[in-house]
Amino acid sequence: MRLRNFLIAVSDIEKARQFYQELFGFSVLRRSEGNMILTDGLVLQDKAVWEECTGRKVVAESNSAELYFEDADVEGFAERLVQLYPDTVFVSRPAEDDRGRKVVRFQDPDGNLIEVGTPE
Repeated sequence: MRLRNFLIAVSDIEKARQFYQELFGFSVLRRSEGNMILTDGLVLQDKAVWEECTGRKVVAESNSAELYFEDADVEGFAERLVQLYPDTVFVSRPAEDDRGRKVVRFQDPDGNLIEVGTPE
């Protein structure tokens, strides 16, 4: 068995696609009604489809999961993030963690938590 994808529910699938494409370089592999599979296993699903399929409401900013990325230039990434998305909600600004890595945490436009850190 292997993990194939990670799905996040979003309120505007095109806006989310643009966000992940501009910042992380993802491309669209496949589209279907209310779903979009991006490279590297990220799936965007319209929150109405999620709610219909699961019978549960999407809870924005639930902070129960995090997408984690690595980048050698965390500060440069954070500057680009602010240039492209000036209204970004930061959980923590770029700083060194207890292991000596640079880390930044922020929310995507739907409140999903993202961390970008320097490789170990």
